[in-house]
Amino acid sequence: MGHARRLYGQYCGLASALDVIGERWTLLIIRELLLGPKRYGEFLAELPGIGTNLLAERLKTLTELGVIAKPESRDQGYELTELGRELREPVLRLARWGMAFLGSPEENLEVRPHWGFLAVQAMIDPALASDIDEAYEFHVDDIVFHIDVVGRRPIAMEGPYPGVAAVVARTDAQTFVEIGAKRLTPFEALASGRLSLTGDTDAVIRSSVLLGLMPAPAPVR
Repeated sequence: MGHARRLYGQYCGLASALDVIGERWTLLIIRELLLGPKRYGEFLAELPGIGTNLLAERLKTLTELGVIAKPESRDQGYELTELGRELREPVLRLARWGMAFLGSPEENLEVRPHWGFLAVQAMIDPALASDIDEAYEFHVDDIVFHIDVVGRRPIAMEGPYPGVAAVVARTDAQTFVEIGAKRLTPFEALASGRLSLTGDTDAVIRSSVLLGLMPAPAPVR
């Protein structure tokens, strides 16, 4: 038997939003769907500890509220509706904000390489792309994604860059998150062998600035 949803009972937009997404695990379900459709079994694999009954309850509630769409066949996965996709920017901003609270990685903490794709989207500062016209490719464990700055607008996409990327980075998921949380600089990760970079130094600096990993260099006078 499912549990009754606990509502705030306040006539307020924030309280109303939390009535929908404020319960435990709900935003992490949204996180997974921001990365693409997911089948029930895939949720269980990527959200260890959630429990089958609780997952079913959360999916049912989000479907009834019109945030996600139920798969039409067993071969398809749940996916975000148009209403659900509006959560992308708030979730990315929240993920970026939360990186400030990440402590040292512990053995009991889960990390997945595909979360790196979401992390890099959260880290991008579009305001710093005005002088960039190039692409950066990331290999995080077995996941590949890239940032292509087109018309001064950075776009993060899954898969390898179809052309020649200005920088190609290779690392593991834990190192990538540590760099994003600024617990480790790209250059420290390079020195320790946890990160490899292909590309000239200027391009590495531009990519690091775009991702907020280092301040923009002062203009030459």
